[in-house]
Amino acid sequence: MPGYELVTLPNENVPNFQRCTVYCPEGKKAIGGGAEARGNDAILVGSFPTDDGTGWIGLGRQTTTDNVGISVFVICAYV
Repeated sequence: MPGYELVTLPNENVPNFQRCTVYCPEGKKAIGGGAEARGNDAILVGSFPTDDGTGWIGLGRQTTTDNVGISVFVICAYV
């Protein structure tokens, strides 16, 4: 795949349900991706591409606190 690249957003502590987004370098599009909710009682609520196809979004929540750790990755390539 021309220009294949994995871009990651390491664990970021954010308020519950706040979106975390990682983008492809300019000129590349997302061909896949994923997210992980981290922490005790963490739940991944969503993992999906951005509307324009240039990145990936992850969001989650904790059942016992107001913050959650979120990691997001996007697989990018020239398409």
